[in-house]
Amino acid sequence: MARKKTPLPLLENVEITGAGAEGKAVARVNERVLFVPFAAPGDVVDVQVTRKKSSFYEGVITNMKKPSDLRIIPECEHFGLCGGCKWQHLDYENQKHFKQQQVKDSLDRIAKVPYPGINEIIGADRPFYYRNKLEFTFSDRRWLTEEDIKKQEEGPIDTHALGFHLPGKFDKILDIHRCYLQKDPSNAIRLSVKQFAVEQGLSFYNAREQQGLLRNLIIRTSSTGELMVVIIFGHEDEKNINLLMDFVGKKFPEITSLMYVVNTKQNDSIYDLEVKLFKGKDYLLEIMQAACEGQTPLKYKVGPKTFYQTNPEQAYKLYKTAHDFADFQGNEKVYDLYTGTGAIALFIARSVGQVIGIEAVDEAVEHAKKNAQENGISNVEFHCGDMAKLLDADFIAKHGRPDVIVTDPARAGMHQKVVKQILEAAPKKVVYVSCNPATQARDLALLDEKYEIKKVQPVDMFPQTHHVENVVLLHLKQL
Repeated sequence: MARKKTPLPLLENVEITGAGAEGKAVARVNERVLFVPFAAPGDVVDVQVTRKKSSFYEGVITNMKKPSDLRIIPECEHFGLCGGCKWQHLDYENQKHFKQQQVKDSLDRIAKVPYPGINEIIGADRPFYYRNKLEFTFSDRRWLTEEDIKKQEEGPIDTHALGFHLPGKFDKILDIHRCYLQKDPSNAIRLSVKQFAVEQGLSFYNAREQQGLLRNLIIRTSSTGELMVVIIFGHEDEKNINLLMDFVGKKFPEITSLMYVVNTKQNDSIYDLEVKLFKGKDYLLEIMQAACEGQTPLKYKVGPKTFYQTNPEQAYKLYKTAHDFADFQGNEKVYDLYTGTGAIALFIARSVGQVIGIEAVDEAVEHAKKNAQENGISNVEFHCGDMAKLLDADFIAKHGRPDVIVTDPARAGMHQKVVKQILEAAPKKVVYVSCNPATQARDLALLDEKYEIKKVQPVDMFPQTHHVENVVLLHLKQL
């Protein structure tokens, strides 16, 4: 006879004490850390445990006993279901405070190395409508809210959705009425596409059955006022594809790049698929202010598959911080590790002698080379390969020892072999740009063998979320 599972406990009168990992608030109960989404420090709540481990609980709020003084009313009606803006219930000043604390905690608890203090976080001038790219998903079975379920008693309801995935649910799509992340006409385009598709009887995608015509919608904007719309279809249907594309082009004449993709694969990635131009040009023009006065602004051609920082205003502040931390004198050889499409490499190029960028993704390197050519920058070169294998003693012997290394790895941080090679190359300065203070702190502990931290500067790239970028300047120790 199978043993019954012990029911997970209901924890009463829990006081939330801080903001933790992945945007979840934290408390301590019964010698365990408790992680609770959509809570705020200072809340007193009842929490139903949903996951129990030896050192921590995870749970959800079942009853708000006393709301925190830090709470505000979220702007978005979808807050609490959509996982995009987990901190909308905190005002922006408090969001910045907890991000700054996240950086401090990582340095204190993980790096455990000396540092001179942390500069005040560089916040965003626009905490809403700051993203230049959003991707929405079609579904024929939208996620039903409690209000929807009540309405079912009155008769059938529309089950079509065009919105975002619920966190951790590949087939659960929340229909979005209004999103506060991207400026107009983003919301108008999404709503009009959905309404027209429903009226015309076009089929919405079913992720489980892998069937349906309408699959995804990508909207990109630029600082130059240009607008790109890409619609992804689940199969070939020339008549209905032309019907929808023609509608969108006429309804929104301000679209400068209107394209579509036919994706019959089992995943949503379009990077290996042909993008077909329906109207306009096949790219957006993005312009970024130069690093120094008197330098020409940088121009980037952003295509439907191109990676470009999703918050360009804050990206400039991030790159400017990295540039200024390095205090270039004009003749340095700089290695830009994890260069991507060369954004930082090109940003600093006019202030140094030479930049050598290294990146693992072929397509990103090709974009980097094109961007350099478009901007008339000739003192950069880009190399493609696995960083842990390409960056070795032979590479450095061939290309010259760097005076400065700028590194901007993905969330996982740097491979230990890369850290080791930085230590062996021993540049005078390292500027470490990170989107994950925890893995950055881990790497800083390893770099402490030869380097000391001189400056720390958090930058908020993504208001309303827990994410924070951090820039650290390291100098070679005088041993």
